[in-house]
Amino acid sequence: MAVFKEIKGIKDNHEIKLFALSTCPWCKKTKRLLDSLQIQYYYIDLDMAGGAEKEEARKEMRKFNPKGSVPTIVVDGGVEVIVGYKEEKIRRALEDE
Repeated sequence: MAVFKEIKGIKDNHEIKLFALSTCPWCKKTKRLLDSLQIQYYYIDLDMAGGAEKEEARKEMRKFNPKGSVPTIVVDGGVEVIVGYKEEKIRRALEDE
């Protein structure tokens, strides 16, 4: 099973999974945005994962984003999927209800 790192935040009303690359500037911006919003999220840097773990994570990501591009943010198990760094869309998806 792919191991996602947990980032604690004071806002945990959504389950957020982020598929990223450690070297991707847009992925880094996405993490910084989530951190600044104090959102709890889970992420995996695909380039840092090992063989089977990497393939499993890529397979999971492709269920939501068949192109496999990063960053891919999966909100609440796929209720919303945001591909790429789209700050306003991310903010709207994660607003407090």
